[in-house]
Amino acid sequence: VQLQASGGGLVQAGGSLRLSCAAYGGTFSYYVMGWFRQAPGKERESVAAISRSGGSFCYADSVAGRFTISRDNAKDTVYLQMNSLKPEDTAVYYCAAGSDTIVRMTAGDGIDSWGKGTQVTVSS
Repeated sequence: VQLQASGGGLVQAGGSLRLSCAAYGGTFSYYVMGWFRQAPGKERESVAAISRSGGSFCYADSVAGRFTISRDNAKDTVYLQMNSLKPEDTAVYYCAAGSDTIVRMTAGDGIDSWGKGTQVTVSS
């Protein structure tokens, strides 16, 4: 499956952005989906993951309560709604598709495909 992320941009602290990731060339509902981010000089980290049905989620502690992951299997798309953004959320955000569990997804394991990143910049 190929992934295309979009929706990044520049926003002030406290603002919101919604990222989208469209999947092509595969059976979207087969995949666990996740969002990762990588800030300059830092390692890539898991942000959120969602199960195949959309009924189970995992969030990084740093974004829990502010970010919401969701998916629309009819549109082959996963979303990341980001509210109350902070400057430390500045990073390149990547979507990923995996064939294992959401727990392994958050560990960076069992990932079959990565999308190209989309830049999110939060100004203070």
